[in-house]
Amino acid sequence: MAAKKSKKDNKATDNTIAVNRQASHEYTIDETFEAGLVLEGWEVKSLRDGRIQLKESYVDIRRGEAWLCGAHVSALLSASTHVNPDAVRKKKLLLHRRELNKLIGSVERKGYTLIPLSMYWIKGRAKLKIGLAKGKKLHDKRAAAKDKDWQRDKARIMKHG
Repeated sequence: MAAKKSKKDNKATDNTIAVNRQASHEYTIDETFEAGLVLEGWEVKSLRDGRIQLKESYVDIRRGEAWLCGAHVSALLSASTHVNPDAVRKKKLLLHRRELNKLIGSVERKGYTLIPLSMYWIKGRAKLKIGLAKGKKLHDKRAAAKDKDWQRDKARIMKHG
């Protein structure tokens, strides 16, 4: 007789909430960091439903603190009856002091930008992967697209022999 599987085994373990796909096209990402977020209750419910866009968002550093700006969280109708939800509210990011100091130095002195790459769940907490990035020039974007096409063609040739 076959062993019975629990419900946890059948559930997909995909913890990703949102991904900023445009980030790797627009920027070269040198280093990544994981940050926690300070959220309100209606925002957590919306995140569980996947109602967030990171496309035009960025990370801003003010007074020694990191803030997620421009991320659009759509409110659920049932979850936000007693509050007035602000869809593009700035959210504070939780980072260690040494990580913040490194990010502040890189952004101010070296001309880097902080961009959100993806958002996911870890142990019931929302985490944001942010990247220390530099903007790509137009010729860099063209070279990256050309290289990607060549890798795809090479894989196709190797597959068919």
